[in-house]
Amino acid sequence: MIVVKAGGALLEEEALEKIVADVAEYSRSERVVFVHGGGAEVTETCRRMGIEPRFVVSASGMRSRVTDWETMQVYLMTMGRLNKLVVSKFLRMGVNAVGLTGVDGALATATRKEKILVKREDGRRILMDGGFTGKIDRVNVDLLKLLLDNGILPVLAPIALSREFEPLNVDSDAFAAKVASAMGSSLLYLTNVEGLLVDGRLVESLTMAEASVLLPSIGHGMMRKVQSAVEALQEGAASVRISSGLVEKPVSSALERKLGTLIFK
Repeated sequence: MIVVKAGGALLEEEALEKIVADVAEYSRSERVVFVHGGGAEVTETCRRMGIEPRFVVSASGMRSRVTDWETMQVYLMTMGRLNKLVVSKFLRMGVNAVGLTGVDGALATATRKEKILVKREDGRRILMDGGFTGKIDRVNVDLLKLLLDNGILPVLAPIALSREFEPLNVDSDAFAAKVASAMGSSLLYLTNVEGLLVDGRLVESLTMAEASVLLPSIGHGMMRKVQSAVEALQEGAASVRISSGLVEKPVSSALERKLGTLIFK
């Protein structure tokens, strides 16, 4: 089994068509859970609605969205639309797909981040309200297995359910990692670059210990993937690969031709 996560930059028509077609073919012989991002689309929608997006960098160097209640509504609306767009493309390929957020069936429950420690531009660290963001505690494996056992491909949007039954914005890379570790499956991150690049060169493979050491020197976008990969492996995922979603047959190319970067225990 494999969890395939496609970043928001790959949800443009041409790239998405390639990914969906390849996942559809791959799913005929293997179980697949598909997770999508969409942060850039949320940002664009916020601006169209007159809401200026805000981002912060945590003390550990992770960049995240400031999600107040108003922004959470835009997040729900935008991710819901993207989710159904992806589902419709799978259905068109003859794949019986069902789109879910973590709220549906309590698929992903999370603890709300009451406070987050952020680093200001002047280097000072301050505590700020965590808003409607969360960290996933549990994935409803039984629900995913029920769908997979009945030949249904789950298409998941990165929204979780809080202990107070509120929707929470959760990072899509971390969401995919939690699903992979809960299911004990492999994880494939499809992105708009060929893999983990260090000093402009592709790193073909590295251990999770080596990945942890590299974290402070990795850019914001890739940092989250590498950190989530390490956590996924620690918590039970079989393997993690980061590869380009812009090539022909991106899933089978990554797995069969071993493209991109492999992170292993």
